Amino acid sequence: MKHVLITGASSGIGMQLAIHYLKAGWQVTACGRDGEKLKAALGDQTEHLRFCIFDMSHRQNVLSNTARLKNIDLAIFNAGTCEYIDHPQAFDGQLFERVIHNNVIGTGYCLESILPKINKGGQLGIVSSSVTTLPLTRAEAYGASKSALDYLARTLAIDLAPQNIDVSLIRPGFVDTPLTQKNTFKMPGIISVEQAATLISKGLQQRKLEINFPRSFFYVLKALSLLPNILWRRIAINMVRQ
Repeated sequence: MKHVLITGASSGIGMQLAIHYLKAGWQVTACGRDGEKLKAALGDQTEHLRFCIFDMSHRQNVLSNTARLKNIDLAIFNAGTCEYIDHPQAFDGQLFERVIHNNVIGTGYCLESILPKINKGGQLGIVSSSVTTLPLTRAEAYGASKSALDYLARTLAIDLAPQNIDVSLIRPGFVDTPLTQKNTFKMPGIISVEQAATLISKGLQQRKLEINFPRSFFYVLKALSLLPNILWRRIAINMVRQ
């Protein structure tokens, strides 16, 4: 039986991935900060479901609570947060630190603890975002954190190849989750968590270097990213002014 570890499994994409892999007959280690939320989302621990409770923003908490894990075939680092910079002239440095620490530094703590436990021939998936394709309004903190994950995943894909560990960079567009439900703006191309989990699992099964979805939304962003920066800047400024 294959073993998958998923962070951020108490809601959204992480929860749906846990459900997907349980149905597919995998041993699932579902990770989160709150054991009660994990239990509410996935039910009680069973023979094939285990909970691993830790706060990924605290290094020692991650290391101590994952110490007993072993024989991981696939690790999906999905946990993260999203906050926006609404008033750039009154830049919120604490918000910026909070987002970077949770999304980037926390991922580093998970890598430190979990990478040595991934079996030879195993896989690592890091969930970033389509926001990294080009600069978008209010995304100074969130976009910067996800761009760091892009670079991290691509570098690991090179350095872990000699150990026969494949790394997939996962860049979703808008997915209907508790996090995106807080957004007050239109979210083009939004898909369900069920669709997202299916696309991610298929991409991982094919051991893709990058898993970008939904395709139509991603290709639009990719095309816009090819514009000269000065032109995209003008378009983005006009969008903000409207």
